Amino acid sequence: QVQLVESGGGLVQAGGSLRLSCAASGRTFSSNAMGWFRQAPGKEREFVACINWRGGTTYYADSVKGRFTISRDNAKNTVYLQMNSLKPEDTAIYYCAARKELSIATMPGRFDYWGQGTQVTVSS
Repeated sequence: QVQLVESGGGLVQAGGSLRLSCAASGRTFSSNAMGWFRQAPGKEREFVACINWRGGTTYYADSVKGRFTISRDNAKNTVYLQMNSLKPEDTAIYYCAARKELSIATMPGRFDYWGQGTQVTVSS
């Protein structure tokens, strides 16, 4: 079992930055590929970014490529999402997720554990 707790959300103006953190506990964190997803009101949960177990492979949704960076610190059992040049359309609840597998994935159904989410609001 893996427990995930997100933090770092908040209100920011368009063009600003936020850094989300996801602290993991329980099962060995370094054996899990990790991902970030988001869900805006009235919309389905969508993939944002993912990173493999060692951090050497990352993948991003086209909508955030070049603006967001996912990283992990296995010594701290933490994964991060650095979000720059934020836009109002980035407003959503952001969820951290973990896989039981080492490799990356983009579909929510491929992830086994989920955090409770953190709200990100970008004002225009």
